[in-house]
Amino acid sequence: MSTNLAERVANKRTRSHSPAVQGNRQAQPTLVQFVQQMRPEIERALPAHLGGADRIARIALTELRRVEHLAECTQESFAGALMTCSALGLEPGGVSGEAYLLPFWNKKVRAYEVQLVIGYQGMIKLFWQHPLAAGLDTHTVYEGDEFEYEYGLEPKLTHRPARGSAKGRPTDYYAVARLSNGGSAFVVLDVDDVETIRKRSKAKDFGPWATDYDAMARKTCIRQLFKIIPKSAELARAVAHDETVRRDASPEGLDVPEDYIEGETVPQQPPQGAEQATVEDVPSQFSGWPEAAEPAAADAAQ
Repeated sequence: MSTNLAERVANKRTRSHSPAVQGNRQAQPTLVQFVQQMRPEIERALPAHLGGADRIARIALTELRRVEHLAECTQESFAGALMTCSALGLEPGGVSGEAYLLPFWNKKVRAYEVQLVIGYQGMIKLFWQHPLAAGLDTHTVYEGDEFEYEYGLEPKLTHRPARGSAKGRPTDYYAVARLSNGGSAFVVLDVDDVETIRKRSKAKDFGPWATDYDAMARKTCIRQLFKIIPKSAELARAVAHDETVRRDASPEGLDVPEDYIEGETVPQQPPQGAEQATVEDVPSQFSGWPEAAEPAAADAAQ
């Protein structure tokens, strides 16, 4: 029943979109069917310790029902995002905070495409895969906190958080990494630094930046920190693919940066309920989102 219901919802969304776009894709299966057909490829891409492809496919199907316009995205971009998540061992759903699948309207190809945003939890998960990883902390600093840091030959960082109403507003964010060989490193960004980086993102006003600003600010610190510490191959790929669109779902596509382009996301309305819809459940109403502007030229790397 869930599959038939999901296909009807996906077909309804597809028919409501521009006929000029859909006319070229009438013979193709819906994304719901496409995800089910992808299970063997997902199985091969998944790291051995994560088990079978059923869970990833189930989460992907849930996202198709939960995220407006996602079911209207091109199969190539959806497959690319899903295969990237599978190869990196990340769950493609907002509940886990590991990765987000966000739709954007590309006027150049007149179609919705999927932009993959690696989440705060996803970055931390991949950090722990490195054999030298010994610890990773990231925190928000508030006005009432005692906070001092110093870079140089003998860097130091001290943070004594305030409690309750004495906290005040956020002033800084930082991330600290410890390595098993005794090394350590940290990065501190003030609120203006974070805002400068956020404004360079194509998803600066939507998705996790709108719903989980604090987590995204700390993720920004982690990204900057990852530039100066050893990274696993999976973590390096995640940083390279974050906030991009992948159109090549082949195994080789994971290591070909030129097949990734930046896109502009479609703004998402804040969720009304606290719980994510299950695969069997389809939300009764979908709020309409305005189309995003044409993607601008690629910004400088974060």
